[in-house]
Amino acid sequence: MKISKKDALKWFEFFSTLPEEEEIMTKQQEIVYSAFAQIEAAIDHRNNMLMSEIKGLKTLKNRTFFVGNESKFPQGCRSCLLGTGLNAIRKTNKCNMECKFCYDYGELEDIPPIGEGMWEIGGTRFYDKDIDLLLSIQKKPTGICYVYLEPFMEIEKYYPVIRKFSDAQVHQHLYTNGILATEETLKALGEAGLDEIRFNLGASECSDKVIENIGTAKKYIKSVGIETPMTPEFFEIFFEKKQAILDTKLDFINCAELHLNENNINNYYGEDMYISRQGYISPIWSRELTLKFMKTADEEKWDLVVHDCSNYTKFARDLNLSSKEGKWFGASNYACEFSRIPYEAFLPILGDDNFKFLSEEELPEGYKPGKMIF
Repeated sequence: MKISKKDALKWFEFFSTLPEEEEIMTKQQEIVYSAFAQIEAAIDHRNNMLMSEIKGLKTLKNRTFFVGNESKFPQGCRSCLLGTGLNAIRKTNKCNMECKFCYDYGELEDIPPIGEGMWEIGGTRFYDKDIDLLLSIQKKPTGICYVYLEPFMEIEKYYPVIRKFSDAQVHQHLYTNGILATEETLKALGEAGLDEIRFNLGASECSDKVIENIGTAKKYIKSVGIETPMTPEFFEIFFEKKQAILDTKLDFINCAELHLNENNINNYYGEDMYISRQGYISPIWSRELTLKFMKTADEEKWDLVVHDCSNYTKFARDLNLSSKEGKWFGASNYACEFSRIPYEAFLPILGDDNFKFLSEEELPEGYKPGKMIF
């Protein structure tokens, strides 16, 4: 069924009043999924229109979209989308920032430690000395990444582990907000064998210090880029400082479509949102801004890659990883990150007079508000 926006709003107003423990009925689930499909179809149409305006748009085997110099497409993303996936190594459970888009927003003081002298790899705890054993027994991944939370809180602990994986010829990239980085520590990372570093420039609101650190990193690390959730704030500040950022000679900019969880969704209360394939929930402006960003990069011929790291990309990523893990056909870890659908999050878009469904039909008998037959 192609529910009307008016009927969807009435139903979602009802669903949002239900107690958390109350399950909705099968016919009501049909209403929910119809509304989600209607919203997503309209979003896809809008995004496809924006993509059609990007003359230099390219794909990586239809798994993601980008513009620019393909030779600068980050190897870490190739590993994620074509190789054996995003193999995360966790060490640091602290951060020097609290960003409203962070998946751990409001819980940063409660993130459990990995353990003194230990690393989490594949859900298992390792000492530095155990990594040689790991590499001698299991098949090497195409790439690994250092995450969780801000590595520069204790960056000196990373050097020996980076050397081990560098000696094993495993591609390595590291995420940072860049605020605590120095020329000394960036040089040490390069000397240890780090292949790629990604600065979350949005975390510092494009601070001049971090922009300078991006330029410094280029002196010592082969591939340097930005990876930031695309928000209106980042979009605006980036273009205010565009020339200084491009002058660093960075290699890529990953524009991540912001998706929300139970920790950060309240920071975006009132925004128009959609749910992608009944999985990730995102503000509709995030990917729209990315596509506008890419259009500018393409037209101005920036000498780098701008990558559309969208919900579609993340869906492809999980399909690829499941395939490499030998799971059954169609298996994927891509799923909604909410234990219960936050129906109230969709009231703004359903009540937005400027947002239209592509087509609408009258609900069948037994599905209309106030007249559902169970």
